[in-house]
Amino acid sequence: MIFPKVLLSVRGAVTVESCPLATGTLLQTEVKKTVTLTCMTDEGMDPSKQKELQWFRNGARVNVPEENRLYRSSLCVQPVTKEDNGVIFMCQLKGDASVNSSIKFDVKYPPDLNDTMEMFVEETTDAVLSCDVRANPPVTVAWKKDGKVLDLTSGSYKTTNNGITAQLSITKAKRDVHQGTYICEVNSAVYGTMARMFNVTVEDKVLRFPLGPTISGVVVILCTILFAIISRRNKIKCCSKSN
Repeated sequence: MIFPKVLLSVRGAVTVESCPLATGTLLQTEVKKTVTLTCMTDEGMDPSKQKELQWFRNGARVNVPEENRLYRSSLCVQPVTKEDNGVIFMCQLKGDASVNSSIKFDVKYPPDLNDTMEMFVEETTDAVLSCDVRANPPVTVAWKKDGKVLDLTSGSYKTTNNGITAQLSITKAKRDVHQGTYICEVNSAVYGTMARMFNVTVEDKVLRFPLGPTISGVVVILCTILFAIISRRNKIKCCSKSN
């Protein structure tokens, strides 16, 4: 028995290599570093088999020069930034999105701290102390006052932390309770301990008069005086004519 010939179409494949080397599809790096990605097809440099490659960053097309698209395509990420953390770079064959290979960035970076801020707060007003704690890996946060861990159960304190900004709120500041040196201390498993210092000075409350009503009152008084003067002059003129 003679069987008809069946032609099998073998679809090519693409691979992505990186410098520094990735672990599987995960590439670990740090901010300000340089990463080079190289995408290749398995069909070699045979001109008759060369196919165009395309790059995507989180699904958005990355434009590369035309001469950097056939058979082998390179992409340089320089410098790596915080915004590259979690980003997926994918290389695929043009016209066949199912033939692709991707790599995910795991960018390590510390929080932006290690500085000192001066804060002046009037008595009985509210204040908010903020520090940037966005980091990878995430950090732990502790608040201190005058060198001691802050007792959050007293002194009208409230803390929040959304993983990006940590805040310490002070309600109705009092000089004898809230004045002092505060520290937002963060601890990173990779970068160690960092902190932001706040020198908080509680000042006497300044009495303020509402400017708008005050100006309106002054205008009314001046207009009243002006009308009175004009009225007085008219009366004097009338008396002079009658005489």
